[in-house]
Amino acid sequence: MEYDEVVLGRRSIRGYLPKPVPRELIREVIEVAMRAPSSLNTQPWNFYVVAGEVLDKIRAGNTERNLAGEPDSREFRNHGAYEGVHRERQIGIAKQLFKVMNIERHDQEARQSWVLRGFRQFDAPVSVVVTYDRSIHGGDIAPFDCGGVTNAMVNAAWSRGLGCVINSQGIMQSPVVREHAKIPDDQVIMICVAMGFPDDSFPANAVVSERKSVDETAVFVGFDE
Repeated sequence: MEYDEVVLGRRSIRGYLPKPVPRELIREVIEVAMRAPSSLNTQPWNFYVVAGEVLDKIRAGNTERNLAGEPDSREFRNHGAYEGVHRERQIGIAKQLFKVMNIERHDQEARQSWVLRGFRQFDAPVSVVVTYDRSIHGGDIAPFDCGGVTNAMVNAAWSRGLGCVINSQGIMQSPVVREHAKIPDDQVIMICVAMGFPDDSFPANAVVSERKSVDETAVFVGFDE
């Protein structure tokens, strides 16, 4: 696939085939992703790739603790609720997803079921937990670099027939993730990526999120008109 085909064709995948992903294929995806740039070539990222019974334990523990009202213990800084145009975009993608999934506004049971899917990392066969070294915790550079490598990873996966969705609902209870994924204390948990072979019959997988235009986004300075 050409680069533009990958970037423009990629979608967030929230429904997966019950099919294991070969370890070597994941290894290849990560190897390509690690060509992403990082500040001063520090490469602060690490990947904990979990599947099978280990991932099932993380799903169960994360869901149980969330339903029991345990406080969110994600390890990145949270800005709180979105407002203004950011809230509008958040609502916009939710409307797209709920429409194709036939989830009505008043259907609290269906809405709760969707939330639980997020807690379970959308039942993907693989979860890649992205961490960075605690020795450089506190600044914004390491999380920025993790964003770059994560973007590279989902695109590399897409080019090889795998789908992903970047999500943080699946790591809301970080002690559960640390315990079962065997993440040491010298790592900060940044994000997780659900990964697997897309289920083309799952309606939400066809959703293409809307993007604002270049004219709304980019400011060109110093160019001749």
